[in-house]
Amino acid sequence: MAEVRPLRGVRYNPAMVPDLAAVICPPHDVISPEKQQALYHRSEFNFVRIEYGWKLPQDTPQSNRYTRAAATLDQWLKQGVLRIEDTPAVYLHDHFFIYQGKDFKRRGITVRVRLEEWDRRIILPHEGTLSESRGDRLSLLWACRANTSPIFALYQDEKRGVKSLLNQAEQDKPIIDVSGADSERHRVWAITAPELVGRICGSFSSQRLYIADGHHRYESALAYRRERLAGLSTVTGDEGSNFVMMTLVDFADPGLLILPPHRLVRGLSASSLSELSARLTSFFDITELPLRAADVWQQVDRLLAGDADTMRLVLFGLKPGYLQVLTLRDFATASQLMPYFHTEVYKRLDVSVIDHIILEKLLGLSGRQEESVLAYSYDREDALHRVLDQEYQLAFILKPIKAETIKAIADAGDRMPRKSTYFYPKLPAGLVFNLLT
Repeated sequence: MAEVRPLRGVRYNPAMVPDLAAVICPPHDVISPEKQQALYHRSEFNFVRIEYGWKLPQDTPQSNRYTRAAATLDQWLKQGVLRIEDTPAVYLHDHFFIYQGKDFKRRGITVRVRLEEWDRRIILPHEGTLSESRGDRLSLLWACRANTSPIFALYQDEKRGVKSLLNQAEQDKPIIDVSGADSERHRVWAITAPELVGRICGSFSSQRLYIADGHHRYESALAYRRERLAGLSTVTGDEGSNFVMMTLVDFADPGLLILPPHRLVRGLSASSLSELSARLTSFFDITELPLRAADVWQQVDRLLAGDADTMRLVLFGLKPGYLQVLTLRDFATASQLMPYFHTEVYKRLDVSVIDHIILEKLLGLSGRQEESVLAYSYDREDALHRVLDQEYQLAFILKPIKAETIKAIADAGDRMPRKSTYFYPKLPAGLVFNLLT
């Protein structure tokens, strides 16, 4: 099954960069133009310059964000801003954060994992991907020859063997202990003792790994490996391109927080909106909840968490001042309107019902048109405010997908619709990363 190895991490030199909080950054897919600008100004050594640098109007195939990232990486290594660890390590990472006033800690280990093609069923995906994002990460791989941010993957530790081994390592002093302005804290230990490293890595030899976040990066790494190995006269199997950096988290970790990407829709004609109410009644029973009710969200939570066999979702925007709870009346009929090749687990997802039945069938949205009118929010109250502010016309509120559902989808060989899950918070880029040379 999965082959896990330690890595010779690259990380910031504290003698040159004493304030690590000023230089780590989010992964590329959540860096907005405004965030990118702020990160550039936060520090001259902020990792955004490598992870997701500026595009410039004068960019050419020979000079662009990827070539600048590679030049920056090379310069920082030569200057000693970044340094390569002497000893391969398994990096234990405790990620502390606050969500809705509650404290969480998510524990993972950052390692190298041998790349496996999807059809080998050793590394399993759960969502679809976009070719544009894959191309962006592949270009960065070719320029920098490095995994700049870890792929987030899940594993099962049913006998708690890995947990026990990691608890041993926690007794040592961490090599990183940093808190940021975002109320997040990172503690990282470098586990280098050969016996302990061997036991941790060996624990995965009978395991499958399930990608939580980073599908684009994984597919880009697969493409990079194929292209790199095709140009070699001999292949040993130990080439750096055969591996990718991952942070592995236990399915049962109490800090594993999965948020639902609520759907926001705009650009609909007045006639489409007026017809939607009648069309919805052909599939759903509709219950209306006044938005001003003091316990409206408690009512929503009770309804969404009801009978597991009852499919419900919440719509806002059709009737001013009211949330509309949509309860699917006939799953068999709805199922026939979804692509036949998907599994029943897929078809019973709230997000599948929204995407296939409401957005595609009732509103006629698909392909590029869908991308231009859809947005996502991971906070339901934010989603409602964006409708109230008339930035969007409709908000579809989903309940979170459970980790066991992700595993079931992946085990069945299926993939959820894009933007079905949001693992909060994102793993940062710049704590530790992996050179492929």
